[in-house]
Amino acid sequence: MTRTDIHQHLWPEQLIAALTWRREPPLLRRAGRGWILRLRDEPEYRFDPADHDPEARAGLLARDGLQRALLAISSPLGIEALPRDEAEPLLEAHNAGLLGLDGPFGVWGAVSLRPPEPADVDALLDAGAVGISLPAGAIAGPDGLDRCGGLLERLARRGAPLLVHPGPGPWRAWRPQAYAETDAPGWWPAMTRYIADMNAAWHAFAAFGRPQHPQLRVVFAMLAGGAPLHSERLAARGGPSDAIADARVFYDTSSYRARSIDALVRIVGIDQLVYGSDRPVVDAPSGPSPLGPAAEDAMASANVARLFGGAPLAVAA
Repeated sequence: MTRTDIHQHLWPEQLIAALTWRREPPLLRRAGRGWILRLRDEPEYRFDPADHDPEARAGLLARDGLQRALLAISSPLGIEALPRDEAEPLLEAHNAGLLGLDGPFGVWGAVSLRPPEPADVDALLDAGAVGISLPAGAIAGPDGLDRCGGLLERLARRGAPLLVHPGPGPWRAWRPQAYAETDAPGWWPAMTRYIADMNAAWHAFAAFGRPQHPQLRVVFAMLAGGAPLHSERLAARGGPSDAIADARVFYDTSSYRARSIDALVRIVGIDQLVYGSDRPVVDAPSGPSPLGPAAEDAMASANVARLFGGAPLAVAA
């Protein structure tokens, strides 16, 4: 059975070029011999185009014993939340650039959210996307789920899944102070806002999204920010604690290792976990799975097939 990493990022040349022409974040700028990525509500990051070479990435995939990688937009860039006339050229560069790749890659399509247009989902699925991704900030409450309801309905109708990834929604106010003017360290957003948004998105989907979209299959990146670990507190406060038994909700393992993964397995069961590395943002773990080969096979193969409705993902020749 095909072994798949369901969460990687690879920026096509078209997207990198488009970001170098922008005057407002997100943008790329030369810094000496390297590149700097500037975002609206994040620290500056060093960017190395070599990390996004398709041939090198395919080699790493083979080295890790995997046959397939699903590529998603980097939602913290905030592209989906830009005004549609700004977002569309960047989204086209991302979607078309990745859908045109040969080899072991599949694509989570990315859509503009100002406003959300269900027809965008059909266009991406018709072009070969495996599903779409949405930033967690876009569906972190009932209002966002209502706004994105047409997208989710269209996905469910087409039998394609949703990836929920850390990132801002267009209906969340930006902080008035630029990140560079604060004293917070560079890792701060990933350990605060990302986790909070993923946690909120999981709870919002459990409370409001699942009743509205009973057939939709959803995978939350980074173990949904650990949201299911709070199921006892959720039950004590009268919330939908049965959400941890939702067989159509999956959790990718990106950024986490044995202790956190084992803790979530004890809550939702191994069948709901799928392997995601977040490469190149996070280095993929090397060596055998710390949970053992049976768990590794389940997360990279059988569970991924269930995420996609039971059919294994095709591997390009």
